[in-house]
Amino acid sequence: MYSACPWHRVDVGGMFPFQLLSGGGVGKSCLLLQFTDKRFQPVHDLTIGVEFGARMITIDGKQIKLQIWDTAGQESFRSITRSYYRGAAGALLVYDITRRDTFNHLTTWLEDARQHSNSNMVIMLIGNKSDLESRREVKKEEGEAFAREHGLIFMETSAKTASNVEEAFINTAKEIYEKIQEGVFDINNEANGIKIGPQHAATNATLAGNQGGQQAGGGCC
Repeated sequence: MYSACPWHRVDVGGMFPFQLLSGGGVGKSCLLLQFTDKRFQPVHDLTIGVEFGARMITIDGKQIKLQIWDTAGQESFRSITRSYYRGAAGALLVYDITRRDTFNHLTTWLEDARQHSNSNMVIMLIGNKSDLESRREVKKEEGEAFAREHGLIFMETSAKTASNVEEAFINTAKEIYEKIQEGVFDINNEANGIKIGPQHAATNATLAGNQGGQQAGGGCC
């Protein structure tokens, strides 16, 4: 049974806000740089406050801009991080597979995010630095078990080799897209952070008569 929401099977095109979460030094900024610029920066200063990146992707033939906030992992910046939770439709919760402590702190970050964010926010658990297998302290099976327990998507990535970086962001965006189609996200509620182009603000009858409108705008994000 489909949702009664009039936006079911919306011809989505617009912007999905993302957030990168976790403590410091797990490679969040490197993941962002790899996804947006397709490059790896081996030495990266600790994030102070919030950094920003964006990229256009295509899902189901629709152009969607991912607006990504990389928030600082230090406790002193926690209040700033929380202010970005509410407007995020998706989040990557990141730990370092070579540092057990970053995995042990996941529950705290997850509880904080769920307390301050939209209840429908899509969260993917990321075990980063998979290229450092010889230094692994957290087994892949442990990450998978944590994800199952908390209802998260799971993937291991390497910001250095780019392994699964594209997939992590895009698969999370696809989950958001599907939630919109199912009526889980109310795109008329600005608190969700999702923005849809005005050409998509139509009724069911109009949508039924259209086979996918043209995406407005263009250019580099």
